[in-house]
Amino acid sequence: MALLTVMDLALGYDGETIAQNLNFSVNSGDYLCIVGENGSGKTTLMKTLLQLKTPIQGQIIHGDGLKPKEIGYLPQQTEVQRDFPASVREVVLSGCLSKSGIRPFYNKEEKQLAKENMERLGILHLERHCYRELSGGQQQRVLLARALCATKRLLLLDEPVSGLDPGVTAQMYDLIKELNEEGTTILMISHDILSAVQYATHILHMGDDVFFGTKEEYLESPLGKMFVTRQKGD
Repeated sequence: MALLTVMDLALGYDGETIAQNLNFSVNSGDYLCIVGENGSGKTTLMKTLLQLKTPIQGQIIHGDGLKPKEIGYLPQQTEVQRDFPASVREVVLSGCLSKSGIRPFYNKEEKQLAKENMERLGILHLERHCYRELSGGQQQRVLLARALCATKRLLLLDEPVSGLDPGVTAQMYDLIKELNEEGTTILMISHDILSAVQYATHILHMGDDVFFGTKEEYLESPLGKMFVTRQKGD
């Protein structure tokens, strides 16, 4: 059974439709990359899946027992967020907030989960460091550990390698692939179609023309061939 099923979805804001006719499903273990031109509605879709925005029309159905609070999210960072004056441990632990409810403290299990995820992502030695003093790649690992504290079932990642140098970008892609191979379902927005078709199992291409299917089907489609050729030429 699908974790998410999207039916006839239309997105927009201020009365303006920016994306429509979206139909796709996400099964457990999938690695879906969402690609398309700037302004095609990729981030708006992700926020709608998180129930942070209301769709203009259509349905988003959760299946296989998935609850909204079991979706982890790594958003694009603003400059203000990069300068956040908290310790790495505090940022990672904040991913457990949805579990703690009205409790004013984190319990032993949540602290252990944060420790395990920091260790898993190679940042445990940084736990007492200030988040604002880390490199871009280290900050992204911290935010990924935070998202994993929320859930291991489904991660939504919005341009997780944006602004990173090529070496750190490759490490992040490998890390996300490893998480997927361990059973975490991935939905990732990417402007990098060449990397998307390398790592993803499925592609959702948003824009005037909408495509959803396996990456193999995408590579054989006119839309996929056009955009892959364009990026290879850049």
